[in-house]
Amino acid sequence: MLLTRPSVRVGQVTQAGDRGDGARLVGMAHAVRFGLNADPNVGGLAIAERIAVIADDNGLEYVGVQDHPYNPGFFDTFTVLTWLAARTRRVRLFPNVANLPLRPLAMLAKQAASLDVISGGRLELGLGAGGFVDAIAGMGGPRRTPGQGRAALSEAIDVIRASWAGEPYAHQGRHYALEGVQPGPRPAHEIGIWLGVVGPRAVRLVGAKADGWSVSAPYVPPARLAELHPLIDEAARTAGRDPDRIVRLYNVMGLVSAEDRDAFHGPVRRWVETLTTLHLEHRMNAFVFWPGADRERQSRIFAEEVVPAVRAALPG
Repeated sequence: MLLTRPSVRVGQVTQAGDRGDGARLVGMAHAVRFGLNADPNVGGLAIAERIAVIADDNGLEYVGVQDHPYNPGFFDTFTVLTWLAARTRRVRLFPNVANLPLRPLAMLAKQAASLDVISGGRLELGLGAGGFVDAIAGMGGPRRTPGQGRAALSEAIDVIRASWAGEPYAHQGRHYALEGVQPGPRPAHEIGIWLGVVGPRAVRLVGAKADGWSVSAPYVPPARLAELHPLIDEAARTAGRDPDRIVRLYNVMGLVSAEDRDAFHGPVRRWVETLTTLHLEHRMNAFVFWPGADRERQSRIFAEEVVPAVRAALPG
């Protein structure tokens, strides 16, 4: 039955059996993890499948699919993720990152939980405030300022977790109003929520509420990581959370090539140096490779040559 008392103040989720577990985090501190990007290109599903299988067969942990619903050349990301889940066995899948303004919140929670169950507990939820405001508005989504986007993202985390808890709830906030949700199914495992955010104010939300941070090297180059990690750490400690248990995922774009051009364009040994440095000195603990060309072949080289070499080079 529906809750008799919906939200009692702005931003609060009222839920049967709510523990108020503000210190919740998914998983323990973990070893470095690796993944591949599979684009949701119309006409490119065969390539996406082969890349996902490369990750699956080589023991990589993740396959990410970007989410830009306004791009006419892309399939719907959650449809592609479901399709890939049926063609893989163990690799974890995640939207990198889901476009929050264009996905109704209760349905997004249900989609994620459903795919987690169908895949045997292999979904993580990358989540973003939506950076292309005009394109989002063109599809009927809200036109939010950066501040409004951060507030909506924070609110969304609470609502999504209330949905996954499996008890009826209601919510009345600044950006979302849900009068009485009967959620289900419950996820097969504790899905991590990873935020795709880059600004100093937004990254604090990672530490305060999220389970991970998914950021791309072109937007946050290595030199900026030292500026942002302490903000995540401080926010986590203030919220009573362990910052060392947060996934810090770096999307690395480039090529494995004979020409040693820079940190993200060079031979295997150069990539080993880059990724071990990013982990040991810059604290990133997961890497998803986005090749700039020849995607399938590059993905195979990364999975079969770069990843084993990095794992061998890292202590422990």
